[in-house]
Order: sequence, then C-alpha cells, then structure tokens
Amino acid sequence: MPNGEELLKIKGVGVKTAVGFISEVGDIKRYEDARQIQKLAGLNIVENSSGKYKGQTCISKRGRGRLRSSLFKAMITIVAKNEEFKQLHRYYTTRENNPLKKKQSLIALCCKLIRVFYAILKKGVKYDGNKMLSDIKREALARTA
Repeated sequence: MPNGEELLKIKGVGVKTAVGFISEVGDIKRYEDARQIQKLAGLNIVENSSGKYKGQTCISKRGRGRLRSSLFKAMITIVAKNEEFKQLHRYYTTRENNPLKKKQSLIALCCKLIRVFYAILKKGVKYDGNKMLSDIKREALARTA
C-alpha cells in the first residue's frame, strides 16, 4: 500500500497496528471521509433518547470489533510513548469545560488516530505532531484573548 510505511514513522505505532488497520479497512480510496472509517470501527457516537427523554451518549460498537480493539490497545501504547498524543490526552482529561474520563479520552484519541491514518494514506501527507496539536493551541489563544 502506498504511504503505508509513513504510518510507522509515528512514534508508538508498530507493524501490527499499521498492518491491522490496513487489513481491516482495506482500500482507503473507497472512503470519502475519515468518519466512514470511524463508523466502520464502531466508534461513532450514538444517543439513547426517546421523546423528552435524553439519554447518555456512547459509542455504537456496531462496527468491526477487531479494528476497534486494535486501535484502543495501540492508543494505550501511543499515549505512553508519543509526546503529542500524551499532551492531547492530558488536555482532554483536565480541560475546564467538559473534561473527559480516561477511557473516553482514549476513544477520542482513537478517532483522532483514524483521521491521521486516513490523511497519511489517502492524501499522502507526512505526519506532523505540531499540526495535530493546533486544536489545543487555538483554544488556549482564544481563552487568553
């Protein structure tokens, strides 16, 4: 697969993670958006509501369990070894508005990893950790202004 070796340049991503992702997803050209892969993995958010009742939101778990499991296990290692993902995890769990629990943060980072993999494989861009952290920096600048 073209650009497949670029996935291995992300610190914490190993051969098993890259091969597992590519084998479960298949040809990346079939997908028009990274959200389609999130849905394939069962990581899309669903809400249990009826009438006036508004239930909790959770992931659907309706996709490929093996893909979801491999991404989650890989994310634990990536957060431990990759400084950019570690900063994102710390930000998600300690932000003032709507802080996430640790597992919720890992799921959000799995979705982020899917978007990063999608951009690398589909568009051929190089991994840039600073570009990935721009979400945090933009919000920090907005708070100080």
